[in-house]
Amino acid sequence: MTLSKKKVNDELAALAADVARLSKLLTKERESIPAAYLKDTGLRKAYLSYYLPSNLPKIHLPLNELSLHPKSMLAKERLRILDVGSGPGSAMLGAMKFFARLENPPFLEFTAIDHVAENLKDAVALYASYRERCGLDASLHAVKTSIEKAEPHLIGHYDLIILSNVLNELFHRDEERTAKRAGILHHIMRRFLADDGSLIVIEPALHDTSREMLLVRDSLVTQGFRVYSPCLMNEGCPALVNPKDWCHEDMPWEPPAVIREIDDRAGLRKDSLKFSYLVVRKDGLSLADVYGAHAFRIVSEPLVSKGKIEFYICGKGGRRLVTRLDKDTSPANDAYRALERGDIVRFQELRDEGKRYRVGKDTVVNAKKA
Repeated sequence: MTLSKKKVNDELAALAADVARLSKLLTKERESIPAAYLKDTGLRKAYLSYYLPSNLPKIHLPLNELSLHPKSMLAKERLRILDVGSGPGSAMLGAMKFFARLENPPFLEFTAIDHVAENLKDAVALYASYRERCGLDASLHAVKTSIEKAEPHLIGHYDLIILSNVLNELFHRDEERTAKRAGILHHIMRRFLADDGSLIVIEPALHDTSREMLLVRDSLVTQGFRVYSPCLMNEGCPALVNPKDWCHEDMPWEPPAVIREIDDRAGLRKDSLKFSYLVVRKDGLSLADVYGAHAFRIVSEPLVSKGKIEFYICGKGGRRLVTRLDKDTSPANDAYRALERGDIVRFQELRDEGKRYRVGKDTVVNAKKA
């Protein structure tokens, strides 16, 4: 091995070790994670190299779902976007890539707040690079502050307020964390969210972090806010009924070569993007306005067993199984076999058997990909 190859190999080995260390902190050792863990040089490099590229596209799903509404909430000349707990700017960069694809993108006015100066330094540098690469008209105001002390630094109202992988880090050792997290989101929305604006929360797809986000979701619903998506109803979350259940998305993703190399060295696997998300509004608009009140979201992988395919679906009536026996396959329900987690589906002539739904030969299945 030449000296240069040895150096590259040593650097990859060190990076993979830091990625493994960060992964453990974000999963198995969450209770002991430091408040400003990205001050650690190795962990910050691991985040920038491994986690930022995979976190960046996650914002595309809620933004795409917002763009589907006939009210065209994102079709403005200028969008004011507040990135709360921005880190090095994953959500901001993801938003830039999303809007850069549009024929007439709006001017993007970003405000990024974070309590770690090193994060903001990285965010500013990456923002400048992405703005030039995407050819976007945009501005960035970066503020070093905690969420609790951010109010004096914020001016006016924002069209989008984003908390990406932030909610679970707030009060995470506090027994009253659900009420305190809901209180912060309630205040942020009442004080800083435009009347036609959207709050976007993205969280890890872990059982506990997802369920804790859903508890906050239910608290906001009881306070009069409307869940835009992923839910197609605005009732208590049915995933909270069974302590084993949680709700998350799983998006296909082709990892870059460097991430595949890190995975091999660190014993990890990032071949898809798993996350939980929530979009909340003040004006009552919902994705159900697009797909209808009787649409369902697929919230599981296909459950295949002898002679049948089943899914868990969620909508009005709660979270229930839907079953199609192989013998009931027909041209009308042929779309059923291609359903995936996150898809939105509507049925005609769906049979309600109490604990589950049944797709019969005469059931018409219409599905839209997430």
